[in-house]
Amino acid sequence: MCTVTYLPLDKNNFILTSNRDVPFDRKKALAPLTYLEDGVKLTYPKDGEAGGTWIGISDKNRLICLLNGGFEYHTSKANYRMSRGQILKKLLKAPDLLAYINEIDLIDIEPFTLVMVNWQHELQLFEFVWDGSQKHLKKLPQEPQIWSSATLYDAGAKQLRQAWFKAWQLTNDFTKKAILKFHHTAGIGDCKIDLMMNRGLGGTVSITAVEKNKDCLSIDYEDVISHKSTHFKLLTI
Repeated sequence: MCTVTYLPLDKNNFILTSNRDVPFDRKKALAPLTYLEDGVKLTYPKDGEAGGTWIGISDKNRLICLLNGGFEYHTSKANYRMSRGQILKKLLKAPDLLAYINEIDLIDIEPFTLVMVNWQHELQLFEFVWDGSQKHLKKLPQEPQIWSSATLYDAGAKQLRQAWFKAWQLTNDFTKKAILKFHHTAGIGDCKIDLMMNRGLGGTVSITAVEKNKDCLSIDYEDVISHKSTHFKLLTI
């Protein structure tokens, strides 16, 4: 789960887009479906191995997207208590998101970053980082944002990507079609750091874009490997 962008469209609407980068031999994920879990409707693509997800929407008027790693690169342990994708689902279902973040025990959970969008009362954007020992929660302004996974990109590569995103914003074309093109093509022709990444054993396997526009949520999911795309709409929950 490598590159995420956020585009506020106005005070109520947004587009969030995620490139998923994983080993190519990881079991294929399932395209997004809606599930009823613990009395909460969740819509998400399901990870083929752990059964969790890296991006999901709930009927709590909430979208959460996962990036592997916290602020810096870390060495993974052989085993953890629970997958990060399962943690994401717990947060999607929580009655009170911020209270649950304060309460949840993350000891022996691998470091992660969550981009969280909430529109229960007003559109809010949060960044939540678990660095392996401490929680870091920050409310962000309604401005274009980009994140790159700390497990795959050093500070220099992150700065490059920030520059590509800043240059792209000069087009003033804040549409889903335009941001999807950015997620497909941004870079310098080096597949090791371009947004569509390929490092031999792993790389970009899917792209997911979620747009909230008035009373509708639309999800575009592209399986990069099979070149199959899924598009569907949900009424605003």
